[in-house]
Amino acid sequence: MIFSSLRSYKTSWAVPDVLAAITLLVIAVPEQLATSRLAGMPPITGFYAFVAGTVLFALLGSNPQMSVGADSTIAPLFAVGIAHLAPTGSHGYVDLVGILAVMVGALVALVGLLRLGWIAEFLSAPIITGFLAGVAVIIVVHQIPDLFGLPAASGSTIHRLGVVASHLDHTNGWALGIGVVVFAVVVAGEHLDRRLPGALLGLIGSTVMVGVLGLHSHGVEVLGTLAHGAPRFGLVGLSWSALGSVMPIAGVVALVVVSQSAATTRAFADQGGYEVDVGRDFLGVGAGSIVAGLAGSFPVNASPARTAAVASASGRTQAAGLGAAVAVVALVPAAGLLKDVPLATLAAVLIFVATRIFHVRDLLSIARFDLFELALAVITLLTVALVGVEQGIAVAVGLAILDRTRLSARPQLHVLGRIPDTTSWAPLSSAEGSAQVPGVLVVLFATPLWYANATHFRVQLDLARERAVGAPHAVVLDAIGMSDVDYTGSRALRETLDKLDRDHIVFAVARAGEHMRESLSRSGLLQRIGEDSFFMSVDEAVTAVDEKRPGV
Repeated sequence: MIFSSLRSYKTSWAVPDVLAAITLLVIAVPEQLATSRLAGMPPITGFYAFVAGTVLFALLGSNPQMSVGADSTIAPLFAVGIAHLAPTGSHGYVDLVGILAVMVGALVALVGLLRLGWIAEFLSAPIITGFLAGVAVIIVVHQIPDLFGLPAASGSTIHRLGVVASHLDHTNGWALGIGVVVFAVVVAGEHLDRRLPGALLGLIGSTVMVGVLGLHSHGVEVLGTLAHGAPRFGLVGLSWSALGSVMPIAGVVALVVVSQSAATTRAFADQGGYEVDVGRDFLGVGAGSIVAGLAGSFPVNASPARTAAVASASGRTQAAGLGAAVAVVALVPAAGLLKDVPLATLAAVLIFVATRIFHVRDLLSIARFDLFELALAVITLLTVALVGVEQGIAVAVGLAILDRTRLSARPQLHVLGRIPDTTSWAPLSSAEGSAQVPGVLVVLFATPLWYANATHFRVQLDLARERAVGAPHAVVLDAIGMSDVDYTGSRALRETLDKLDRDHIVFAVARAGEHMRESLSRSGLLQRIGEDSFFMSVDEAVTAVDEKRPGV
């Protein structure tokens, strides 16, 4: 269904959509200019990205409020990566970014078509927090030269900081003053009312100041003349080697786009009380990147900030975004008026954006919850900021998977006790008053039994037998959480049964799922344990094995 949010349009929605379009426009103009500079692309391409992302998402997406366009989260990711392949700002650089945009769009659209959004779930909340904080550091470091009116630096984050530090005595006071004032205006607008166009006011005011006071002669660097003709459609420099060089960067950017788009569309759908199709939203965002790349621009992404602006202005449909896109197209011929925009202004806007994605409160919350997960966030932050984005995500995901493996390889074996005056059983450590039945050891191993935890299971069971109340004549395994048993796990269970047989201890299983029974059947353990030793509840199993107690 195309233009789904515009179907059954009501005239009462027109005024809120127009107000939302105006709000979105005054936010998007300075933001798209600043993001295009962050991406190392010609300024006008930011407008192309906004128009392509907005129109294609309105056409194919499902969320009626989500804004799609150039995004400061992904811009430094591909800018750093492509800069290793071609000089920033060169024709080769622009060509590779266009190829990258098409590849990112194809990957994101494919995720939507194949319903592969679960891939983004490999980025845990601490990893995303650390990743965004690392990106914020990159943004700030890249903008410091423009803010201080210094020559542009290149290379790693540490090298850029070193270059800036060695040239601080050449700081341009006018540029720094403009940047500080613009930053203050943006912050004030944010605190007073998010709908106030602080960034646009700062852009207009600083541009007028440069022209009136002739600050060019004082060394204030400006945006310069913008090429504002019609976009060129098609890809230049397309080859197998170019595709191979760009693919790793495209994969990382696509992963971030999927994560941010999914989080944005779900968050605002919950807030607004409407349903969305996340797969269709991926398709809309991906198509926007493809068209943006073909138009000589760069990848697009869902913007939480701009979406929040549309929602706060009570925008009801994608008509708000389409209205803003039409206005941007109308402004393109007048883009020459932006030639006197100080680079310090754009730097201030981007630094403000960086403060919005460096979530100190989230880092403190993670620290209070678990220091290991804080370490994941900090490692991701430092690796992204100091080494590289791809390496940062790879290291963080690898550490997170290792941590999950470590935890699943060392799960706790719980000893269960009966809750008084009930037939319910619970871990002794969690249920007050629960007590073991003398002679019967009931254990819960609430995880699949596999090669990484098989030995741990045997050791934990032996310890539980030693600590049991009275020498157990029976062991009951509550298998409610043991959804699977692999070959190594079946061998460990077989060895456990051998030891229990030697000690003349009865074994029974409670609440085993169908998949576990199939695994036991393949290993021959189902027949060895016996169908009559499988029970629907723990209490039923304990009652049955207790009747087999010697002397009964």
